[in-house]
Amino acid sequence: MKNIGLILFDIDGVIRNVENSYRLSLKKTVYKFSGWEPSYLDIDNAKNEGIWNNDWDLSLELIKRCIKKDNLNLKIPLREEIVKCFEEFYFGGDPNKDSKYWSGYINNEELLVDKKFFDLLKNNGIIWGFVSGAESASAKFILEKRIGLISPPLISMGDAPDKPDPQGFINLSKKLIGDKLGESNIPIAYVGDTIADINTVINARKEIPSQKFISIGIAPPHLHLKSRLNERIAYEKNLQDAGADLILNSINELKSINLALF
Repeated sequence: MKNIGLILFDIDGVIRNVENSYRLSLKKTVYKFSGWEPSYLDIDNAKNEGIWNNDWDLSLELIKRCIKKDNLNLKIPLREEIVKCFEEFYFGGDPNKDSKYWSGYINNEELLVDKKFFDLLKNNGIIWGFVSGAESASAKFILEKRIGLISPPLISMGDAPDKPDPQGFINLSKKLIGDKLGESNIPIAYVGDTIADINTVINARKEIPSQKFISIGIAPPHLHLKSRLNERIAYEKNLQDAGADLILNSINELKSINLALF
């Protein structure tokens, strides 16, 4: 089948539920250094600022804010200390070793899609790949070991500047559909759950205005509970206000999407 579009995916909150892994690691890390554990709403509000794509940096920022707000007599930890603490919670083992030795929160992650989802996209003429701020070991674990994808196209932490810098998004797009992006090329969409993801697409448009880029937003899984409907509506409005072209109710809506309509 002729290729009719490219969809690149964020991973956390889109491909997997990280409420009880990355977010829990963030909460526990902040608590260890400040004595305060942020709520999911505290984390959402911070991420809505559009600049905190890296959870290590967000952990450190929340610790700083807590110390300042409560006038605590605590030393601000080094970033290296944050990373070490966070990784102990998240991986519970050396991320460079076999995942069978990991005992951390990464084992709590719920998959939001399966391999059939990506097979269907391909059969519908959609090329796909992943642009994520997650560590390579974590991203490959979920994509290859858990979902069963073989050598999936991936930009992860360290492969490119952090989002909302669009370089990783643009680089992978060029790799998958050709070096020359522009009006003659197929539409390129990015699916993410944060304002940083939306801004990544907006920044890509600034670099290559002739290319059709589409920003697709989806609220993270913890906001899809019925009890959090009002918070989800507010969160989705923030994504729209930031410039999302489409808000998904479910990732499965992409199975029949026509990118040419945008």
